[in-house]
Amino acid sequence: MPVTDTRTEPPIGPADDSQRSRVYFFDTTLRDGEQSPGCTMHRGEKLRLAHQIAALGVDILEAGFAIASEGDSESIRLIAREVGSSANAPIIASLARCKREDVEAAARSVEPAARARIHTFLSTSDLHLAAKLQITRAQALDQIAEMVALAKSYRDDVEFSPEDATRTDRDFLIKVCEVAIQAGATTLNLPDTVGYCIPRDYAQMFLDVRARVPGIRGANGEDNIILSAHCHDDLGLAVANTIASVEAGVRQVECAINGIGERAGNASLEELAAIFVTRRDKLPYKHNIVMSKLYPTSQMLAECIAFGAAPNKAIVGANAFAHAAGIHQHGVMVNPLTYEIMTPASVGVPHNSLVLGKHSGRRALEQRYVELGHPLTREQLNAVYTRFTELADRKKTIYDQDLLALLKPEQKVSAIA
Repeated sequence: MPVTDTRTEPPIGPADDSQRSRVYFFDTTLRDGEQSPGCTMHRGEKLRLAHQIAALGVDILEAGFAIASEGDSESIRLIAREVGSSANAPIIASLARCKREDVEAAARSVEPAARARIHTFLSTSDLHLAAKLQITRAQALDQIAEMVALAKSYRDDVEFSPEDATRTDRDFLIKVCEVAIQAGATTLNLPDTVGYCIPRDYAQMFLDVRARVPGIRGANGEDNIILSAHCHDDLGLAVANTIASVEAGVRQVECAINGIGERAGNASLEELAAIFVTRRDKLPYKHNIVMSKLYPTSQMLAECIAFGAAPNKAIVGANAFAHAAGIHQHGVMVNPLTYEIMTPASVGVPHNSLVLGKHSGRRALEQRYVELGHPLTREQLNAVYTRFTELADRKKTIYDQDLLALLKPEQKVSAIA
């Protein structure tokens, strides 16, 4: 399956004047997303989805966690070779703990890619250091310095994440970031690992880091290091926190298709992309996501895992462009802009839909009968509408067969299962 490349920007690097408004999309559907219950994919599914995500226009594709299993390592290597071999392909990344065997496994897995990244991480909050790692702050700093330097010996493009950054002592977080940069990190990702932050606090963390960490900003105020956001949705704030971070200087957003990921999931790629396009008046940031491929990519993911997007999911849910209330249906029929801030086609949805039910009005019912080849007079419509509302009070879903039956009042209306 060929990769459609839509990128025209240079490879990711220090920001210059032309890149200040550029936001890079880091997709972690195949790594963090796959780690969530019901989302495991076999190698063929991961490769198929990787091709689609690359065609979607993401800048970095995190293909997996190489040390997790031989199968994961092989999948990353396959994706690096099949999807990431050309100069215009997305950067292929593998996650690695700050352990030698992890970093070496990640380096081997991304080796075939034309552009590759090693993404290494270590917990830095006092809670994680004591309860999970059982090491001191000083030991953590030594481990970060050693493993980031090791990653740098394999690849120039190295990302470091202080896990649980938002609950890390701020002064220590500043020191962690300084050590990582000195060891060779080119991207600093500060994750809200447990989805605890509110937007203003998450933004303030990045403002503090930009102001206090030596090496992030150059003499002219330009950023020498890419700052990245990775937000979880435990409080339903992953997308809001990510947007707040971008306004605070972040230029890489880590996200997943349909928002899948650990626990409540990650920031939703399709929501972030749509926000930047729809509200460019307030958020004037460019990105390379091919908007018309959002819905097809969401549908492909649903085919690969155990569930699809919730019906009320923004952008790609079944109800995102569906209208059931009579007032809304009337407005959309007259002018879609009355209740749709983007067109279905703009995100790859085939069309909007008027869902007939007990809240529907005469205009929507009349339109559906026209589509079925049965235009009605005003008197006929009024009579049928009365029978329709009686049926809708008893039946949740009204099918076309029901509507056709309503045209014959003497015929008993059957409730089709």
